[in-house]
Amino acid sequence: MPIHDWTRVQAGDFHHFHQRWISALTDALNTGGLPAGCMALADQVTGRPIPDVVTLQARTLRTGGGVGLAPAPAPSARVIQKFERINYAKRADRVLIRPGRGRVLAIIEIVSPGNKDSRHAIRTFVEKAADILTQGVHLVVVDLFPPTPRDPQGIHKAITDELGEMPFDFLADKPLTVASYVGGDLPTAYVESVGVGDALPAIPLFLTEYDHVPLPLEPTYAQAWDVFPDMLKEELVSPGA
Repeated sequence: MPIHDWTRVQAGDFHHFHQRWISALTDALNTGGLPAGCMALADQVTGRPIPDVVTLQARTLRTGGGVGLAPAPAPSARVIQKFERINYAKRADRVLIRPGRGRVLAIIEIVSPGNKDSRHAIRTFVEKAADILTQGVHLVVVDLFPPTPRDPQGIHKAITDELGEMPFDFLADKPLTVASYVGGDLPTAYVESVGVGDALPAIPLFLTEYDHVPLPLEPTYAQAWDVFPDMLKEELVSPGA
C-alpha cells in the first residue's frame, strides 16, 4: 500500500490513524512476530525517561496536615493567550518490547505532527531518542511527515546530530524516514528514505545487538487504513485535496 500524504488531514485525524497502527503493530508482534518470552505493549508517551530505566512516579498535591489549598482567583495580565492546538504528541502511544516483565529491549516511535511543530517539541523528541539509544535500548522511528525548518534534513539527521554529527545523504525526492537503530555506546542506524506513494520498507526490529525480527510496517499500516473513516480517506486520495 502506498504511503499517503498525511499533511492533507488534521493532526487529530493522523492521531486516530496512529493509535490504530500502534494497535495493529502490537497485535502482529504478539501473535508470532516476536520470539517466545517477549511481548509488545502500547505505552503512552510521558516524556524523555523510559519506563524501568528511570522509574516514573505520579505526584499529587497533599492537603492534609498543613495549610489547605484555597481556590485561586483568576489571574490577570496585559495579554492572555491560550494555545488552541492540542498536543497530540503527548497523547500518542509508542510500542515497548520487553522480555516478560523485564527491562525494555526496544521501542517503536511513530512521529506525529506534534513532534515537529515547535523547537521545543522536536528538541524533546530528539533528546528522548538519543537517551533511549545511549541507554542501550534499540529504537525504530517512522516519520511520514516532511522535514520542517526544525529538521531540514529529516528526523534521522536531527537524531544523529544529537549523538554526534555525521554526514547523511538526504534525498529531497524521498524526504520521509523509516529508521531502525541498535542502541549502545556506539549506536548503528539502518535508514530507509521514502516518499509519498512508496510502499513502507521492510526493516529490522533489534532485540539485541545482533538479533532482530522483521517489523511488519506495511501490513499493519494497511490494516489501520482498512478501518480508517471513509470521509477522511477521501481527503487523502482525492486529486488536489
